[in-house]
Amino acid sequence: MAKKIVGYVKLQIPAGKANPSPPVGPALGQRGLNIMQFCKEFNAVTQGMEPGMPVPVVITAFADRTFTFITKTPPNTYFLMKAANIKKGSPTVGKGATVGKVTMSQLREIAATKMIHMNANDVDGAVRMLVGSARSMGLSVVEG
Repeated sequence: MAKKIVGYVKLQIPAGKANPSPPVGPALGQRGLNIMQFCKEFNAVTQGMEPGMPVPVVITAFADRTFTFITKTPPNTYFLMKAANIKKGSPTVGKGATVGKVTMSQLREIAATKMIHMNANDVDGAVRMLVGSARSMGLSVVEG
């Protein structure tokens, strides 16, 4: 018989840097899950990724205090900031000032990486979604 699911916990944790401090500890502790076991397993799964890369994770908590988790690809903004080589987006979007630029070829690479977790039918649709994200961050999109 299948285990009874008592809830889901969604977190965004830097790759390879899960530890029992907030937000991981309190989120898992209130469900009665083994925090150190999760931290060890998460760090083992993400050790091949770039250190510090934000990794969204969905943890499924079961009634017998066990869990499973699924890691997803980092957010679009992480890839866009990395491609534009900036630390943060524009504080005043739409006022004419841009903080950087990304090329369409960079957006295609990001779309190919993110395609499995994006709500798009094809790569062109994913690129259009990324163009919108880039513009909302204050980045200009150029051909190339």
